[in-house]
Amino acid sequence: MYRGKLTVVGAGPGDVDLITLKGVKALQDADVVLYDALVDKGLLDYAPNAEQIFVGKRKGCYAYQQEQINELIVERAYLRKHVVRLKGGDPFVFGRGAEEMEYAAEQGIEVAVVPGISSSVSVPAFQNIPVTKRGAAESFWVITGTTKEHKLSKDVALAAKSNATVVILMGMSKLSEIMELFKSEGKSDVPVAIIQNGTTDKEKIGIGTVASIEYKAREQQLSNPAIIVIGEVVGHREKILEIQREYYHKEAVLL
Repeated sequence: MYRGKLTVVGAGPGDVDLITLKGVKALQDADVVLYDALVDKGLLDYAPNAEQIFVGKRKGCYAYQQEQINELIVERAYLRKHVVRLKGGDPFVFGRGAEEMEYAAEQGIEVAVVPGISSSVSVPAFQNIPVTKRGAAESFWVITGTTKEHKLSKDVALAAKSNATVVILMGMSKLSEIMELFKSEGKSDVPVAIIQNGTTDKEKIGIGTVASIEYKAREQQLSNPAIIVIGEVVGHREKILEIQREYYHKEAVLL
């Protein structure tokens, strides 16, 4: 007996144009869309006839607890409906998409996933910050700043010992603790970027070092949702700006 379908869709990092074509097609086919707080509501225009339910979290307040979201998925799917679970970024990068798919599959519901562009690499890229660059970084870590126990992930301390680019999601509440770990490894001068509301019209960015970024964050009132990027690759952004300034200066002189 057909019991409906769940498709977990990655909405991308924020800009509505950064959802995949396959994600748009899933929305157009949806009977129900359950969407998170970091999803731009403009994407719901692709599903005008679908039931649209906000299930996200804002400032610590949950519209639905995770168990309730799971039950909502099953309840709607059992009505032989196509349920699209729309999540910011990529649903398999700290998005709990895998958990929701497992729960639905255990109830006999067909499941599928549409990968999304992860904010962990696309938000820095949007600011001309690569996560790898020859001569600067051979690898990168993507780490959650806060575990389910509301503590800093132990992986941050391991990452601080490496030469890799470190990208930390959901880490603003632990910013001081994170920077202390890097200082203890002698990395006070390593460049750091904090990007808030990346790829959207509300985007803000602060650039500093391990030693100065807390001051920059306070000065520019940076807060969640934000991504922290630690590594020499952050300097690429300024290098591009310098090249552009020099080019336009030469052009102005020639004119």
